[in-house]
Amino acid sequence: MKSVGASKSANKPVAEPKEEKIDFSKVEVEPLFKDFVDFDTFSKSDFRAVKVKECTAVPKSKKLLQFTLDDGTGTDRTILSGIHSFYEPEELVGKTLIAITNLPPRAMMGIDSCGMLLSAIHKEEGEEKLHLLMVDDHIPAGAKLY
Repeated sequence: MKSVGASKSANKPVAEPKEEKIDFSKVEVEPLFKDFVDFDTFSKSDFRAVKVKECTAVPKSKKLLQFTLDDGTGTDRTILSGIHSFYEPEELVGKTLIAITNLPPRAMMGIDSCGMLLSAIHKEEGEEKLHLLMVDDHIPAGAKLY
């Protein structure tokens, strides 16, 4: 008797993705702040998931990237970030990032930056490393972080 619904591929072993081993023994991180922030102060910060619609290098700047972001409001948000030495613009388009959205606008190179993208920074063998906080693409633009 044949089993119903069985396929030939069901018996093939599936290759597991190789887990990258990271050596954190040479990593240096900044010490934690000693001062506490009260909950009311923390809760005034509006952290949101944002989707990168466009990302371009800012002309005449070696460091700045200009992001056009979907923040869930229906109006594009522009944020500039000095991360060009760590990322090329085209590799960030389509990514879901985390931003603080209620900072006052700040002009950089004549462009208003309306928020800040969050990243993790550390030193490795004396060299600064930066990683933008990227989250699962299933998180919709505008989702609030708590």
